[in-house]
Amino acid sequence: MTIPPVARPIEKPNPERPPSALAGETFAVAERMIVAPGVGIFRPHDMADGDQLSVGDEIGVVEGPGTRCPITSPFGGTLMGMLAHPGERLRSGQPIAWLRVA
Repeated sequence: MTIPPVARPIEKPNPERPPSALAGETFAVAERMIVAPGVGIFRPHDMADGDQLSVGDEIGVVEGPGTRCPITSPFGGTLMGMLAHPGERLRSGQPIAWLRVA
């Protein structure tokens, strides 16, 4: 009894078709996250899903004891949703908003 192979056999090198440095790595992500710049309470600005953001647009602030740090978008794109809730206690690096970039 012959058992059929489960995986494809390894291809032999073809000198007419050199391997690409990105062979098999064609994953392109059109989504980005805006993350908290520090620890504190999240105070978002009035924004809605579908709003267009440019690089540097402020989406809210993180308020800590005696500090107030603006949250700016490092990307341009469409706001797909807020991941943090108003008044939520944030940690540094926590995702706050989800953008779809062009």
